[in-house]
Amino acid sequence: MYLDTGREVTLESPPLPPPKTDRARFCPICKTDSREQPIHCIRKPEGPLSLSTVPELRVKPPPRSSRPQPPLPALHCDPESRPNVRFRQNHFSPLSPWTKKNETVWDSKSSLGLGILDAPFKPDKSPLTPGAVENAREDADASDSVGPVSNFAQRLKRKLWKYNTSGSVIMKWSLEIISWSVSAVCMAGIIGVLFVYKDKRIPNWPLGLTLNAYISVLSKIASAGLLLPVSEALGQLKWSWFNKGSKKIWDFEIFDNASRGPWGSLLLLVRTKGKSLAALGTAITVFALALDQFFQQVVEYPEHWRVQPGNGTIPRSIGYAPYKAGSDYRADGDVRLDLDSNLQAVTERFFYDNGIAPVPFGKGYRAEVPLSCPNSNCTWPQYETLGFRSECIDITAQLDFRCIYTTLDWVQIPDVDDVTSENVFPNGTSCGWWLRADRPLLMTGYDIDRNTNHSGKILLMRAQPLYDIFTREPIPGYTSSLNNTRNPLSHVLIVSGGDEASIRQNATPVAAHECILSWAVKEILSEYSAGGYTENVQQTIYNSTLGPNPWTTFQIQDASGATVGTNYVYNENISLTCPYGTQYHLDNTTQIMILSLFDDIFPSMYTHAQNLLNETQPLLRYRPQITTNPWLRNMLYNPFLFANISTHMDRMAAAMTNAMRSSADDTVSVVGYAYEKESYVDVRWLWLLLPLALLGLTLIFLLVTIIRSSMEPSVGIYKTSAIAILLYGLPDEMQKKIRSSNEKGTPRTNAKEAKMKWVPKAGWRFSSKTLSPDSGSTNWGRKRDA
Repeated sequence: MYLDTGREVTLESPPLPPPKTDRARFCPICKTDSREQPIHCIRKPEGPLSLSTVPELRVKPPPRSSRPQPPLPALHCDPESRPNVRFRQNHFSPLSPWTKKNETVWDSKSSLGLGILDAPFKPDKSPLTPGAVENAREDADASDSVGPVSNFAQRLKRKLWKYNTSGSVIMKWSLEIISWSVSAVCMAGIIGVLFVYKDKRIPNWPLGLTLNAYISVLSKIASAGLLLPVSEALGQLKWSWFNKGSKKIWDFEIFDNASRGPWGSLLLLVRTKGKSLAALGTAITVFALALDQFFQQVVEYPEHWRVQPGNGTIPRSIGYAPYKAGSDYRADGDVRLDLDSNLQAVTERFFYDNGIAPVPFGKGYRAEVPLSCPNSNCTWPQYETLGFRSECIDITAQLDFRCIYTTLDWVQIPDVDDVTSENVFPNGTSCGWWLRADRPLLMTGYDIDRNTNHSGKILLMRAQPLYDIFTREPIPGYTSSLNNTRNPLSHVLIVSGGDEASIRQNATPVAAHECILSWAVKEILSEYSAGGYTENVQQTIYNSTLGPNPWTTFQIQDASGATVGTNYVYNENISLTCPYGTQYHLDNTTQIMILSLFDDIFPSMYTHAQNLLNETQPLLRYRPQITTNPWLRNMLYNPFLFANISTHMDRMAAAMTNAMRSSADDTVSVVGYAYEKESYVDVRWLWLLLPLALLGLTLIFLLVTIIRSSMEPSVGIYKTSAIAILLYGLPDEMQKKIRSSNEKGTPRTNAKEAKMKWVPKAGWRFSSKTLSPDSGSTNWGRKRDA
């Protein structure tokens, strides 16, 4: 190789003798020895490269005959170890040490040059800049253009490079250890917050930050923190993999792809069949895809009721004072008995109809008591209230089917006495079901007489109290099955034969009950939710102590001695004692005013016959205390005809209790809890098993990789470094063989067959039969180091 000092000069002279070693050439500007730095002193470009005057290189073979040598690979040494290319002085060239300015001998000439003796010094116009100058310019450009952010990034990069090139194994893996620690801290932050807010209401953080957003951000950081050490460890295991022995070149790409993502990790897992340490890292990378989904499943927000500051109230009755708006007086000074109008409005709905139907409201039924609930849900502790109870039992066994000639006291319209104008019941023969007593009572049946005013009449239903309404004496000869209550309000027998056809066929009555209604104390649990009210009676307390008849009656007569009425006196006050010691008291006047409500309906008879209105519809004869001109009622619905007498009486007792609790007097409020439905944080800890397992496996994988790399000092810590791949790339002849193989397939396919081994500090060692088109023997090659 010769240097032409002109653009058109051709060198034809014989080769010059080697230059003398004691001569040198110096730059008159920077005083730099051209022997040490041929390319120097480039301060400012003097125009484009195409217009620069650069010495032209022309090559002419020597006169002697010689065999052409094959071109040498770039950046490689020739067989005689003569340098082909000489680098300028920079940080990466140990061949050109820095020349100190004060050690330069300016009067000597270089004995080394470009092959031309006493060649005039011409500075190189090449745009290539020394490394030190490039670094200085990069620092200046970074400080001028980007600012402190870029400077920080550069300092961080240099710091990491310093750690990677240090002698400490821990320092070399410091970034991976820090990354794993960040992931562990993020997971600990998620778990800590979940512990704090477990089973509590959803937190209300500033700036609208939600718990889901907090978990999502930390889970992303935790996932990234896990993948970095796994990726770097896989990259390091790549070098250990090829250091063990001859491996296929294809494995290098598989390892490299495994350190980049899940797909490559899956391929490496299949390649290693799960038998190598790298398989653990690939499994972590694959399962890390589900980290976000598992973190999202940790928290859910169900709703439950939470106590609110306000309170709900509901009334309970501790006594009762019947409503009375004055009294009725007769001219002779007698006072008419007044009835309780509040309870009368309730009971008449059950006497002559199906009662008070509950009103649907919200998710249930409207409350029949005046409660207060500031929220949509209120509950009250168990409380006591004074009220009423009912009880019914079947008495079909107390009935007998007979045909008896006796007084027809059940007909709609009795005969009238011509002298007294009183009702007079005729005699006749009736067949049906009779109550066992000293004087049997027909409860349901029909008249079999002919050619009388009452022929063919049918008794459909009869409600008979167990006492005479005039004397208050019990029915003689009948043994009560419910004689277990003191101070009953009503004690009645109700028997229904059903329809006319069943009665004429002498069928068994469809309903035969003995029912009792009395005072009681109820223990209730109440709840109000979404507009609907429900209550459950936990216990019913009543006075079951028996005693003498509390009634005293006497006839009221006029001046002539004729009976004009009956005077009733109840000689006892009502007293109830609860198991907890609470006592409830009612006076005898209250007892009489409420008890008299039932005298209108009990006794009563429901008969079917041709009536005064020329109707065939049955009529109810009631108010038997009126002995002249009996009262009849055309009923649209008779609740006592059906078999559900027990349910009907229970509903009437509950309605009377609600009416008493709704009274303004003798009631107190029970304070309860008001609730509002709120969402709370429910933590499902099982969904953290995968994140915590991956965190632990990543630590194990990283530690084992660090220990293995420390036990293989000859391999070096390269990890996923691209610089190591560039420095130890394939030799030129190996690249040519892979590209020009006569075998079928692309270079990538050929790389699957070729094998190589990593020799520390020496490069790659190759072995392949498929890449040698001329010979079937194994060809071994060794990469020559630059």
